[in-house]
Amino acid sequence: QVQLVESGGGLVQAGGSLRLSCVASGRNFSTLAMGWFRLAPGKERECVAAISRNGGSGGSTLYADSVKGRFTISRDNARSTGYLQMNSLKPEDTAVYHCAARTPPRWDSGGSYSSPLPNDYVYWGQGTQVTVSS
Repeated sequence: QVQLVESGGGLVQAGGSLRLSCVASGRNFSTLAMGWFRLAPGKERECVAAISRNGGSGGSTLYADSVKGRFTISRDNARSTGYLQMNSLKPEDTAVYHCAARTPPRWDSGGSYSSPLPNDYVYWGQGTQVTVSS
């Protein structure tokens, strides 16, 4: 069983930055693809960013159009931690942010699998609140 614990949320003014962390335990983190999702009142869950198990080393990342150029997803497999660097925050970024993880499909021998679909993920953290004031 994989446990995911997010941290780093808080209240920030528009234009500010936050860095979210997601610490994983219970499984070798380097075997997991992960993503960051957010859920705001009255809105559907949205994938903010996702990263393959190999991350930037021959792996893949993807971003929602709404955050491209402002958010950066990364991971440190040695620390079993994933990150979401959020810059130029806007009030519409206000939401509860969750990290999620899954073991990739069997065909993912190269470690490039990532997915924006919440139903593709098995493990979820409890979430951390991000509030951006105008």
